Amino acid sequence: MFKGIALFTPGGDLVYCIDVQKQSHWHLHLCMALQETLGLAEPPHFLVPCYSATIDRWLNPQTQEIHTVAAACPFVLKYQSLLNVLFGTENLIWQVSDRSEGVCDPTLLMTYRQQFPELWQDHDLVMRFEQRRQRQEPLETSAPQGHVFRLFISSHSAATERTLQNLHQILETSLRQPYTLQVIDVHKHPDQAERDQVTATPTLLRTWPHPIRRIVGEFDDANRILQVLAATDEHRVL
Repeated sequence: MFKGIALFTPGGDLVYCIDVQKQSHWHLHLCMALQETLGLAEPPHFLVPCYSATIDRWLNPQTQEIHTVAAACPFVLKYQSLLNVLFGTENLIWQVSDRSEGVCDPTLLMTYRQQFPELWQDHDLVMRFEQRRQRQEPLETSAPQGHVFRLFISSHSAATERTLQNLHQILETSLRQPYTLQVIDVHKHPDQAERDQVTATPTLLRTWPHPIRRIVGEFDDANRILQVLAATDEHRVL
């Protein structure tokens, strides 16, 4: 049972969290995470009523039935498949959130573009945010926290969604550490693929911590993937 919150940008980047304790004020944390990751001058709070999605799943103690309420703002309803992968809700149909009513005029939103141009760019960012310890620690900027992965794909398709779902399940259930996952389409970003020497898709790179790890092929074997990520030789490829 959990509560999940996702915050998108106009460019399609995403930061989300899964909270089994169902604490409040998560939207504020996600705004701060975007500020840190994209180097913004201030947290982009204006995104919350227009580019967010929330899901709440709980167990009814009387009937022992699981209830799920999921709602997304109109601008992000097109990402339902991705949201279902991230939150493990399979083919759930997300409802339209009414929180954006009257405050998400596209003309008004465009006034923020000059102040936050990074939000209108696509950085292929899909990042799970983990809450700091109870003592609020400052956000670190010197080195990435946890693991940083890049998944190179060749356009979005049913096979791509299956790959992302398998990989997400492995990382969530077996890695047991915070991680950031960038999904990079080689057709949109051939320069990035060339820079990372990616010649086939799907390819997963672990870019942090060093040394770099590389996995090419399907992602349905958790033991195989974890074995490569834990390997000690610097150029391990599988």
